[in-house]
Amino acid sequence: MTILADQPLTAEIESADWPEFGWVDDIRPALARQVADGRPAALATLFRVAGSAPRGPGAQMLFAAGADGVVSASGYFSGDCIEGDVANHAAGVLADGRPRRLHYGMGSPWIDLRLRCGGALHVLLERVSSDSPALHALLRHAAERRSCTWVSDGETQSVTEDAGPLLSFTNEPLRIARRYDPPRRLIVSGGDPGALAAARLGAMAQFETILLRPGGPQAPPPFPVAQYLREEPAEALARLKVDRWTAYLGATHEDHHDLAGCLAALRGQAGYVGMIGAKSRAGERLAALEAAGASAEELSRLHLSPGVPGLGKSPWEVATGIIAEIMQALNPARERA
Repeated sequence: MTILADQPLTAEIESADWPEFGWVDDIRPALARQVADGRPAALATLFRVAGSAPRGPGAQMLFAAGADGVVSASGYFSGDCIEGDVANHAAGVLADGRPRRLHYGMGSPWIDLRLRCGGALHVLLERVSSDSPALHALLRHAAERRSCTWVSDGETQSVTEDAGPLLSFTNEPLRIARRYDPPRRLIVSGGDPGALAAARLGAMAQFETILLRPGGPQAPPPFPVAQYLREEPAEALARLKVDRWTAYLGATHEDHHDLAGCLAALRGQAGYVGMIGAKSRAGERLAALEAAGASAEELSRLHLSPGVPGLGKSPWEVATGIIAEIMQALNPARERA
């Protein structure tokens, strides 16, 4: 979503026919683009929620100015009218650098800005310069797939390596601590319609999606993915360094590919490991993994014939159930905002 800096920002966002800016959940890629362009951004963090609200504490929006004077918006808080008002304040933060504390809903000084859910939202808006050491540390932790915490009072920003709750704050003086985990990653091995549907849905859901197809075609897949690799799954996973923010789905339907990939993912402590196949073959596959050295604990984490039962058997239906299962597995604390 883009808005012209010299036009009424509220009207531009509120009148968006297709508010795709609200699909963005992780604002770090947009921050990385601002670093590359050498331009500042206004970071909005929802730090407190009272009553019912569409998003929880830790949800973020980013407002970034481009060379053409256009401000881009990413993320959303309520789906009501407040995004436009936050954009207005963000323009001010970009202009003067002063942070803003915003309060919407119950108890707000802006009685004309109402939330349909009846709750209250408290937002911190802060300017982040492209040369900020804290910003560079945040992006470095993401690239190295390590958790970190952004600590800010709106003016002084730092990054620590601890991994506390998703969001904590003190009120007077205001100080927020927002944890960032490595980007959620989905690795799919295979090239049939089911594997492609899972990879495409994962990419659309903003997973860092890697498609493996051992000995596959030279041409890339017909939709965007973070990487397309033609090597063996076990070799690729060893090089990519699987972690608990990674999901692996074996879908080549060739046991020598999928079982080796599953074993590598299990040993790497992947947050989700699944293998598409008939339930009737589950016993022999478990036996093969056990013979290859898989422990009982590792096998207990393996999803054979994964997905949500009852959705249907078409590639898209099966893939939808698997992606839902993966989202749940990669959110064990149920704290995603």
